[in-house]
Amino acid sequence: MSDETFDLCPPQALPAEQLLEIFRQLIADGSWQRYSGPHGTALQQLLLHRHQRQHCHLCCSGTAAMELALRAAGVEAGAEVILSAYDFKSNFINILMLGARPVLVDTVPDLPVLDPVAVEAAISPSTRAVIASHLHGLAAPLSALSEIAGRHRITIIEDACQNPGACLAGQPAGARGDLAILSFGGSKLLTAGRGGAVLTDNPQFAQRITLHTQRGNDAWPLSELQAAVLLPQLQQLDQQNRHRAAAVRQLQAALADSPAISLLLSPEFCSTPVNPDGIATAAFYKVALLLHAGRIARDELSAACIRKGIPLHPGFTALHTIHAKSRFRTSGSLTNATRLAEQLLVLHHSALLQPGAELRQMANHIRTLAELRHSATW
Repeated sequence: MSDETFDLCPPQALPAEQLLEIFRQLIADGSWQRYSGPHGTALQQLLLHRHQRQHCHLCCSGTAAMELALRAAGVEAGAEVILSAYDFKSNFINILMLGARPVLVDTVPDLPVLDPVAVEAAISPSTRAVIASHLHGLAAPLSALSEIAGRHRITIIEDACQNPGACLAGQPAGARGDLAILSFGGSKLLTAGRGGAVLTDNPQFAQRITLHTQRGNDAWPLSELQAAVLLPQLQQLDQQNRHRAAAVRQLQAALADSPAISLLLSPEFCSTPVNPDGIATAAFYKVALLLHAGRIARDELSAACIRKGIPLHPGFTALHTIHAKSRFRTSGSLTNATRLAEQLLVLHHSALLQPGAELRQMANHIRTLAELRHSATW
């Protein structure tokens, strides 16, 4: 195997010249230091238009956005919130911070998204909300979840932090949950270093967010400077998502028929990652790869790839394995989530923006290293 290594620079959200021009304008008009102003208003309006929503609240992080969404949904002490046992740890902690109890359920086999059957089985009289996260370019089954939630009068919180610009069943990710959240964290597809947003069509939910955050001024704000940096990124998002989707097609071809590793795609993304109108149906902040071997081999593969400069990392740790059992309730088997936590890898989106030849070389490295470790386990 080649000794070649890859020197992937951290992705720059905007060219330096464009950033400098934004900063010059902020200094010239003084808007960088305002509590609120035209950039935040413009960002709200653009997010509302893109997501076909009625209300948008900008805030300081995706984690804060989730807390606000939970509060808007009426989650309080004694309530229960259902989420996948394979999910971002912060979602779990946010539920606990409100005095509520997380209820962990299993995923769809081999996909890090909620299993609707498991969700319905977990519902109790105390259930107030379900967190449905779109993870690693994969789509949570919102149609099935929304039907279940409607029958039981439960709020769906759509976590679209990893999937800005994705199109799911003809609608943008973040357009279908009763509440939806976005993140503008440092490594995200849309980044201001920090930041987030909550979207909803429900005026009562929007009012609850306002009552919680407005304390003379906004307690958890997104600054004008951050909003100004996000606006041009949002305008170029579709083009970059098309580029990343095309790169995922190359990865899919390079890893096809490998006995050791599989690229995971939601069923609606498998055949046509890009719609005929040119809009990417998926947004790949991270790409999910499943190694058909145990956790030790998975961690070894990740370490070997990182040494070569390939940003391939283990996925999330299963929530039921890192928290005291007294802090949550489980419903049904968590077999699928446990397997994902032991075998899933994620490729960072910085790799997807590389030239085609370099991307193919990375894919071949991943496949070769994976097959070496897979054969060693049998």
